[in-house]
Amino acid sequence: MRRLLPLVTMLALLAGCTAAPDGTDDTDGPAPSAPRWQPKPGVEWQWQLSGRLDPTVDVPVYDIDGFDHPASAVTDLHRRGRKVICYLSTGAWEDFRPDAVDFPEALLGKGNGWKGERWLDIRRTDVLEPLMAARLDMCREKGFDAVEPDNMDGYLNDTGFPLSAGHQLRYNRLIARLAHDRGMAVGLKNDLPQIPQLVGDFDFAVNEQCAQYGECDALTPFIEAGKAVFHAEYALPVDRFCPESRRLRLSSILKKYELGVWRRAC
Repeated sequence: MRRLLPLVTMLALLAGCTAAPDGTDDTDGPAPSAPRWQPKPGVEWQWQLSGRLDPTVDVPVYDIDGFDHPASAVTDLHRRGRKVICYLSTGAWEDFRPDAVDFPEALLGKGNGWKGERWLDIRRTDVLEPLMAARLDMCREKGFDAVEPDNMDGYLNDTGFPLSAGHQLRYNRLIARLAHDRGMAVGLKNDLPQIPQLVGDFDFAVNEQCAQYGECDALTPFIEAGKAVFHAEYALPVDRFCPESRRLRLSSILKKYELGVWRRAC
């Protein structure tokens, strides 16, 4: 989810508080006993969460909505030599998802700035774990290689719940474990302050607007660990962020907010 507030202040406050190669193959999905996919720094990607899926962008990694696309779309991308990431919201409820009725009202907090979405009370892992496990089962059954869990930084926002950094660490690690138990890689979405604690739990990072807010250096632990950082900007021209992205070895693209087909890469 695009952030509503910059994280620079929160970074300062909270600072104290195996692997398969990048190359893709022709398989329809990872075998349960196979090593997890591990994207490497600098690998190119396409991020498309709206509109008719265009499978022809010549990049090795696609990130697409897990609910919106059938297994055949994932299979087609695999046949084209792509690895495929399953986008899911794990920290917010969406009223337009087919499983929306399964979420008790008591778990739903304030709106997160996007129509039909409300923050989840991530303290209630007893209720959320089976719901998220079912979503990750869907990703695995469709053949996805990895998961992009969104809204993983509720503790930095006004959710309607007294969420702490500790609650977020526990929940984010739960999501990572659920993905790994199913043989899929998993990315840490935003949540820059907790990167030092979570880089070992996640296989890559997904970030929005770190250049706009002057925060890209915070992603260095992933790069140093040999893990990709999939990064998108919306408001800056490429000449404003690409030189730094190349220096940091980020996988950076310019996108429009609707996250359709259009992209410009560094």
